[in-house]
Amino acid sequence: MPRVLIADDQPAVIEALRLLLKGDGFETRAVASPADVTEALARQSFDVALIDLNYTRDTTSGQEGLDLLARLRELDPTLPVVVMTAWGSVELAVEAMQRGARDFVQKPWDNARLLTILRTHTELARALRKGERLEAENKMLREDGGNGEKPLLIAESEAMQPVLELIRHVGPSDANVLITGENGTGKEVVARTLHALSARASKPMVAVNAGALAEGTFESELFGHVRGAYTDAKTDRVGRFELADGSTLFLDEIANVPANLQPKLLRVIETGEFERVGSSQTRRVDVRVLSATNANLKEEAASGRFRQDLFFRLNTVEIHLPPLRERPEDIAALAEHFLRRHAQRYRKPLRAFEPSALEVMRAYSWPGNVRELDHVVQRAVLLARSDEVKPLDLGLQAASGGGERRLEEMSLEEVERLLIQKALRRFGGNVSQAAEALGLSRSALYRRMQKYEI
Repeated sequence: MPRVLIADDQPAVIEALRLLLKGDGFETRAVASPADVTEALARQSFDVALIDLNYTRDTTSGQEGLDLLARLRELDPTLPVVVMTAWGSVELAVEAMQRGARDFVQKPWDNARLLTILRTHTELARALRKGERLEAENKMLREDGGNGEKPLLIAESEAMQPVLELIRHVGPSDANVLITGENGTGKEVVARTLHALSARASKPMVAVNAGALAEGTFESELFGHVRGAYTDAKTDRVGRFELADGSTLFLDEIANVPANLQPKLLRVIETGEFERVGSSQTRRVDVRVLSATNANLKEEAASGRFRQDLFFRLNTVEIHLPPLRERPEDIAALAEHFLRRHAQRYRKPLRAFEPSALEVMRAYSWPGNVRELDHVVQRAVLLARSDEVKPLDLGLQAASGGGERRLEEMSLEEVERLLIQKALRRFGGNVSQAAEALGLSRSALYRRMQKYEI
């Protein structure tokens, strides 16, 4: 039975929480002051702490709770802490989460949402505290994500072991996960693996690329619309959140969500409630949200370009994927996987890479990461004239050295593709910076990247 430590100075609040949590299978211990919290932790271990931010009747600053939060982080850094207050504000909640709180609720709370938060952090804390490294489970992560593709996640390198560990621990929970890393590192593969490990795996994961959506269609894509909501709305449309009800929604390039829609996204993540465009009927869904970005979302939030409270809702756990150049031990295994897949697809009798071809691939910097490796192997499969892939089939010498064609010898599309590739390499795969340098919006750059298969 999961144990919750409740800290609040109002008996009525404590009693209401005790009855609510008992009915949902929680064991509770309630205290009325920060000092009592410290004493309770010395006597017993807990799976999650639910603490008020104010304990003095004439104080609404939340400072007592913030100080208590700091002490809790010192006493037990692994204990998830959820803060609550009747004097809530976005600024106070953000400060609490910056100091280590995992989530926050405002009084009066929504019972369903509070229970979901506590269950999520309880499951996650218990998984993380087991601390066991089970090679069989890691093997499962690498070889089967439940969708018939083997291997799904190839990760033998030392740099990827912390990633595998986090995936194994977090996957079975309902925790929201933010997946970060350069373009092409395999963020969607990680999302699909997390989904495959969850209790939601029986339903398909729903994915949407926020970077590829025009701002005018974004709201309709996520939340749907009703007939007549705007000129071209001829019929009702179901949005991605409804399609993902009971399952997982993967929001790729989350940094591209328009500012005016971020509050609506925050609301549905917090409460599960939303309205279709043009409708006043509130709908409710149960969705786990996985998101991904190559941008520094923390910096985006600090600068005001992305809501801080939405940022904290999305990254209950953050998984960062290293670029392929930092995991060279995985290049051969990844290349061989892509070789088998594309050889089967194109019905070509290829069985291996020449050793010199593998050396060429290991020496290359892979600015496009795993996606670029996949594309290079696919092209090599099409060009290979024997049963082994040779260095020349890869076409990497020209890509890594001189010998580039002059601009006047290239078509307009070839020039545009080359400039995009150079901009992405210049900024280490950061799409925001590359788009700014090219004079494009992020969404416009993403459309061109898809067009040219970059």
